[in-house]
Amino acid sequence: MVGDNTNLRSPLLPDRMQQGDFFVCDIFDAAPKGDMASMEHPIFSIATKPDRHVRRYENGSNFVEVIPSVKGLATVHDRDVLIYCISQCIAALNEDREVSPTIRFRAYDLLSATNRGTDGRGYEQLKAALERLKGTTITTNIITGGKEEFDGFGLIDRFKIVRETRDGRMQEVEIRLSEWVFNAIRSREVLTLHRDYFRLRKPLERRIYELARKHCGAQKEWRISLGKLQAKCGSSSTEKEFRRLVSNIAKQDEQFEHMPDYAVRIEKDVIIFTNRRMEDVKSHSACFLTIRLDLDTYQEARRAAPGWDVYYLEQTWRSWMLDGGLDAPKNPDKAFIGFCTKWFERRGSP
Repeated sequence: MVGDNTNLRSPLLPDRMQQGDFFVCDIFDAAPKGDMASMEHPIFSIATKPDRHVRRYENGSNFVEVIPSVKGLATVHDRDVLIYCISQCIAALNEDREVSPTIRFRAYDLLSATNRGTDGRGYEQLKAALERLKGTTITTNIITGGKEEFDGFGLIDRFKIVRETRDGRMQEVEIRLSEWVFNAIRSREVLTLHRDYFRLRKPLERRIYELARKHCGAQKEWRISLGKLQAKCGSSSTEKEFRRLVSNIAKQDEQFEHMPDYAVRIEKDVIIFTNRRMEDVKSHSACFLTIRLDLDTYQEARRAAPGWDVYYLEQTWRSWMLDGGLDAPKNPDKAFIGFCTKWFERRGSP
C-alpha cells in the first residue's frame, strides 16, 4: 500500500540536465530521436529484473525473434544509448555532415543528456547497458524475390571503452551501430521524442509513450485495447496486474500531467491517448505549408525519381516531416531532392 504522503511525489525523476537542449558531443544541439523500427515490436524489456525469455512475433509467414544473452534482454532504459547515438547522427545529417555507424562520445555527455546520474553507479549502469545491447540478438526471415533469407543481428555490433579514469569510470566510449539501426538513420525513419522521456521513472511509462508517439503522432487521439497494449509492451504480467499498472499511470497523469505529449486515460478495456499539443501541431503544420519549392526543383525531382508523380512525392515528403516532428529544412529544395533520391533507391520505378 502506498501512503498518502507518497501520493504527492511526482512520477517524474528530478531534472538532472541543466542545459535546455539535448546536447551531443559539445558540437551541436539535437532533439532526442528514436527509430521507428524498434518501436514496432517490444524489442526492449520493461522488466526490472534480468529478462532471459526469447520473444517471437509473427505476421503471416514472417517473424521477428528477440534472443537475450545470459545477462538478459536490453531494457527500455538501455535504449537511451541508441537514442543518444541516433540523435547525434540525425543532427549531423541535418547539417549535411558525414555520418558513420561508428560513433565516439564522452560517457559523461551521454549520462547528462539522458538525465542519468553521473556518479560511479551511473557509469556502472552504462557499462551494463552496453553489454546487454551487444548481447541481444534479433533474428528474422526476409522474403525477397520468392526466396526466404534468415538474418540475425544485434542492436550494436560492438563497443569499446576508449579511455578509463584511475577510479574505473569510463571517459570515452566507441560504439558501432548495427546495420539495422544505421539503415533507419540513413532513411530518416525516426521520430522526435519529448525531452521528458528521460525523466519517466517506470519502464512501462516509457514504452507506452513510445507507442503513443508512433501511433498517435500528430493526431488528436489514439485508442488501443488493453490486451493489444499489453502485447505491444511485451509485458509478462497477468492481465489483472497489467490493468492495475496502467490504471496507476493514468491516475498519476490525471494528477500531475507527467506523461509527455499525450494524456493517458483508461475506459473499461480501452486505453485512450489524447494529444496535449494540438495547438503546437497546428503551428508546426502551418510552418510546413509556407515552404515553397522552386520550379526547377520539380524537374530535378523527376530525374531523381523517374516515373513517380513528383506532386505525390512532395505531399508524402511534407507529411513525413510533419509526422516525424522534424524542423523545417534550411534548404527545402535540396532536402526534397534528397528525399526523392532515397525514395527511388528504396522502391525503384512505380
